[in-house]
Amino acid sequence: MFWVKVAFTSALCAILFTANGFVTADQGDCELPSGLREEIAQYQPVVDSIFQHIVSGEYAGKTWQSLLEFTDRFGPRLTGTKQLEDAIDYAVQEMIAEGLDNVHTEEAVVSHWQRGREWAELVDPFKKNLPMLGLGKSVGTPPEGITGEVIAVESFEEFEQFTVEQVKGKIVVFAPAWVSYGVTGRYRYESASLASRKGAAAVLIRSMTPFSIGTPHTGTTQYDADVHRIPAAAITVEDAMLLLRKFRRGDKMVIHLKMDAFNLDPAISRNAIGELEGHTFKNTSVVVVSGHMDSWDVGTGASDDAGGVFISWKAISFLKAMGLRARRTIRAIYWTAEEVGVEGADAYERQHAEDEKKEFNVFFESDSGTFEPTGLDFSGNHAAQCIFAEVAKLMPGFDEFTYTEGVVGSDIGNWVGRRFPGVSLRNKNENYFWYHHSDGDTMQLEDPVALDRSTALWAATAYVIADLSIDIPKEPLNYNYS
Repeated sequence: MFWVKVAFTSALCAILFTANGFVTADQGDCELPSGLREEIAQYQPVVDSIFQHIVSGEYAGKTWQSLLEFTDRFGPRLTGTKQLEDAIDYAVQEMIAEGLDNVHTEEAVVSHWQRGREWAELVDPFKKNLPMLGLGKSVGTPPEGITGEVIAVESFEEFEQFTVEQVKGKIVVFAPAWVSYGVTGRYRYESASLASRKGAAAVLIRSMTPFSIGTPHTGTTQYDADVHRIPAAAITVEDAMLLLRKFRRGDKMVIHLKMDAFNLDPAISRNAIGELEGHTFKNTSVVVVSGHMDSWDVGTGASDDAGGVFISWKAISFLKAMGLRARRTIRAIYWTAEEVGVEGADAYERQHAEDEKKEFNVFFESDSGTFEPTGLDFSGNHAAQCIFAEVAKLMPGFDEFTYTEGVVGSDIGNWVGRRFPGVSLRNKNENYFWYHHSDGDTMQLEDPVALDRSTALWAATAYVIADLSIDIPKEPLNYNYS
């Protein structure tokens, strides 16, 4: 999950997991025409039927089983690898077999970073292995590695107190306190450039997680265009805090860092697309449901983000199997190259820019885990919120439908930033970042019942929105409903 798109887009707003200004729509301010309220209410039987079929009927457990087979078969799916492209081919073949419409791929030129052998060791004042993961897009070390004295700091402000002479040739350890992925994540992106400007040889960064049992977490780093690129890696929370404590005590420490990391020529990847074609509107006012196909090269990417892919995929497959075809097309998109900078979505956006106002209605994205769902998050103008609030009332057992003025996803962020309505899955993901971008992101995190409920919620909401007699408004709306 590449939530913080610092250098890749100006659409960055808020991070879903933090206190980011969620507000509940004031139903007293909603003046929907009675005819529209009645129309929405009439979908209750079909919504109940969707939930019954997926949660307790013939499709119960099938999302989990499909996700299990997928992650076991392809494992981690790093951008630029054969595993990812094989997974995309598999998705295309399976969607065709399931009878989905207009199944195809659209190419995207993507970054190609490759991890090699890597290790870090504290060699003075005592020897200790430092479990680590090089950060995506990092450069490697020379073949012999880098051996350097340690400077450890908790914040950028603390680092600013060090002079170029003090930093030059050192390995700088950044050990920020965990606040949130959005706030603390800056250290993963910005540390290498800041340290390089003062002549550091490398940076080691506290993993972006609130909890650790000695597990490092990877993710993408960035370099300013005008700096010398230095190696950047994540180390465990425990080791980062140990090094910070020892440095503050005045202990001299030396680390040996060895990283084989390669930024190769750009590669060609693909966004995979399958549709449940609308019976009235086929290529206009499309409702997009989505997740991203790529993952990091650790774990199997079950939570980030194969789960999001499969609730989107199975939502439209199950709707088709139930004989439910909405007025508008529901398009499932499995984005590529999200983790390395939302590159697949950016390519798709460019390819569809000319008629996007006509082509797209609402964007759904699940990239925040697929744990037990509690509702949906929505971003859109007030008129859109009011309509969505009525749709939300149809969903059985969910009471946390919230609204935000910020981005509700990474891959759909550019569209939401341009006032397209956006929807994301709200779920009990309090422990999501315990496993995020680590070897712990596997099928052990996924629960069959939670996946069924997420798929049903995704399918029912997308179907109702796609079938309404009016579009969800992108601009303030003066209703003309009869």
